[in-house]
Amino acid sequence: MLYALMGLGLSLVTGVLNIPNFAHGALFAVGAYVLVALSGFIGGNFWIALLGAPLAAAFLGFLIEYLGIRRLYAAGHDYQLLFTFGLALIVPEVIILVWGPVGISYLPPPILRGGVDLGFTFYPKYRLFVMLAAGLLVLMTWLFLERTRYGAIMRAGIENKEMVSLLGIDVHKLFTAAFALGAYLAGIAGALTAPIRGLNPQMGGDMLGIAFVVVALGGLGNLLGAIAAGLLIGIAQAVVAAYWTEASTVVIFAVMAAVLLIRPQGLFGIR
Repeated sequence: MLYALMGLGLSLVTGVLNIPNFAHGALFAVGAYVLVALSGFIGGNFWIALLGAPLAAAFLGFLIEYLGIRRLYAAGHDYQLLFTFGLALIVPEVIILVWGPVGISYLPPPILRGGVDLGFTFYPKYRLFVMLAAGLLVLMTWLFLERTRYGAIMRAGIENKEMVSLLGIDVHKLFTAAFALGAYLAGIAGALTAPIRGLNPQMGGDMLGIAFVVVALGGLGNLLGAIAAGLLIGIAQAVVAAYWTEASTVVIFAVMAAVLLIRPQGLFGIR
């Protein structure tokens, strides 16, 4: 579910701006670190921190698009791509300056600690919560994109930005909103991941590679494909990890390679 969240956010930005957003992983890390910082600042309240962390990532995404990428539209995609790539290198260094180079562990809230007896096994409560929360977020994002007017405008922007502009819609505002929404999804995915995997300055780079696999596998710019590919990759990794832990990361790229050899446009891609 976390892979689906990351892939959905990255696919949205990639589809609307037509560039791979290399800063997406950095926003994932920002969400995790802001969660820990806010939790410590407000006395350990996980729930308030969980609400605030993705909003901070969304605001940072807004600033990145409004103050950075927007100024580079006329220069071409190469400059926009290099700008996001530069941010992907800068943000981990800023995290090291603020929080240090050593990893941080973070416990889930007391109510979500321990396991639940499912009859055939005990499963961690927090992981069940993450499944439900991420699933709800994916559903809400899909409903927003599929059932609201602005969601329709975003989807139209993915297909044909020039036509959307000719209809009198400010595509720059569309780009900003899409980037902020993608950043929000990355930020909340990072925040939800923190109690499972802990935090380290390079965590964004690790997740970015998987997010790109999800986008490529689902089909560039295809939102439903990103969700399906995220679930497929996550399940494949979990199954392999149960029997061959060392190969759990390799299988992610093996699945992508196998699918793209047969269907280069991805599972749901049409271009």
